[in-house]
Amino acid sequence: MLAAAAFFPSAAAALSSTPACDTSEGYSASFDGRRTFALRPADLDAIKAALPDDPATGAAYRKLIAEADKALAAKPASVIDKRSIPVSGDRHDYVSLARYWWPDPANPKGAYVRRDGDTNPDIESDRFDRAALARMARDADTLALAYYYSDDRKYAEGAARVIRTWFVDPATRMNPNMNFAQAVPGVSNGRAEGVLDGAGFIAAIDAAGLIAPSGALTPAEMTALEGWFSRYVDWMLKSPNGRAEGKASNNHGLWYDAQVARFALFARRPEVARRIVAAFPAKRLARQVDRSGALPKELTRTRSFHYSLYALDAAYTLADSAACLGIDLYRAEEGGRSLRKATDYVAAYRGRSADWPYKEQGWPTAMLDGLLVRADDAWGPGAYPRNVDGELLLRRRAIIGEDR
Repeated sequence: MLAAAAFFPSAAAALSSTPACDTSEGYSASFDGRRTFALRPADLDAIKAALPDDPATGAAYRKLIAEADKALAAKPASVIDKRSIPVSGDRHDYVSLARYWWPDPANPKGAYVRRDGDTNPDIESDRFDRAALARMARDADTLALAYYYSDDRKYAEGAARVIRTWFVDPATRMNPNMNFAQAVPGVSNGRAEGVLDGAGFIAAIDAAGLIAPSGALTPAEMTALEGWFSRYVDWMLKSPNGRAEGKASNNHGLWYDAQVARFALFARRPEVARRIVAAFPAKRLARQVDRSGALPKELTRTRSFHYSLYALDAAYTLADSAACLGIDLYRAEEGGRSLRKATDYVAAYRGRSADWPYKEQGWPTAMLDGLLVRADDAWGPGAYPRNVDGELLLRRRAIIGEDR
C-alpha cells in the first residue's frame, strides 16, 4: 500500500482522519463512490496533489501514462486466446502450468519432476493463461490509476474494456474456477496450488472501483462482475481444489484466506470474509508463525526470504480486508505470535543479506522495501526503515500468482 504521509507531511492530517473502510462498500463513501478496498482516498489524493511539484512522482507518473497508453493500444487479454484447449473442452476454463515442474531428463516423455526455485519458462507460453491473467491485472491497475491521476476518461474506458473482457463478456470471459490451474503433465490436470493464480484478481477489484465516477462500467456490468466473484467464492469454498488450498499451512493458505476475504467483500458477502478473518489468529498466526517471528514452512524453500515476504504480503492483504470489518489483525496476537513480530523478523535483515541463515537464490530488496512501506502504514510512520521510489509511491504493485 501507499504511505503518503511519510513522504508528503501535509497529507498526515488527512490520513489520520481517513474514514474507515466500510465492509462491502469499501472506501466509497469518502472516495466519490469509488469502491476500493486497498487503495485509500487520502493516500491517492495526497499523491495527486503533490504530482506537479515532486520530481520523483512526476517521473513515475509519466512512466505510468506511457504504460497506460500501451495498454490502451493492446487487445484486452482473454482466456479464449490460449493455443491449448482445456481437458474440459471449454476454452473459457483457465489453464496454467506449475512453475517449478520440468520434463524429466531421465524420461522426457514421462511425468514432470519438481525443481524448487527453478522456473520453467513455459509457464508464460501462450499455450496457457497465466501470462494473460497477469497482463489483465496489470493493465486494469495501470489504466485505472492513469484515469485517477490524469482525469482522462479514455483510461477509464480502457480499464473497463480490460475488466469486461476477462469477467463479463460472455464471448471472452473466464469461467469462475481454477480447476485446471498449475497443472503438472503426467501428474495432474490441475492442482490446489493453482488457486494462487487468482491473486491477480485483487488488483482488478480496486481498478473497477477506481474508475466508478466515469461510468465506464455500467451498473449492470458491475452487478455482473460482483456475481462473477460470488460464484468464484463459492468455487473456492466448495471445490476440492479450493478446500485443499484452504488447508495449506504455508503461503498458499494465507493467500487463500486473502483472496476469499477480499472477493467476498466485493461480492457483498461480508459474512464469508468475517469467518476467514475470525479464524486467522488461531489458524494462521498460531500455526504458521513461530515465537521468534519466523515462518518455518517458508524457510525450507530455496527462496526462503522471498517466500517469507510473500506470505506476509498475503497476511497484510487479509489484514486490510479485516479493517473493512472493523477488526485489527495487524495488532492481533496468538500465543505470543503476531504480524508485528513476523515483520520485525524479516525487517532485521534489511541491508544484511549475508547474515540470512537460510537458502535464498536472489535477495529481494525491492520486495522487502515494498512490504515495509505497508508495515509503516500499519504501525505508524517511522516504524521501519525502507527506501521508496516514486513508482512505488504512485502505485501499489499486485503480486501475480507466485507458486510453489
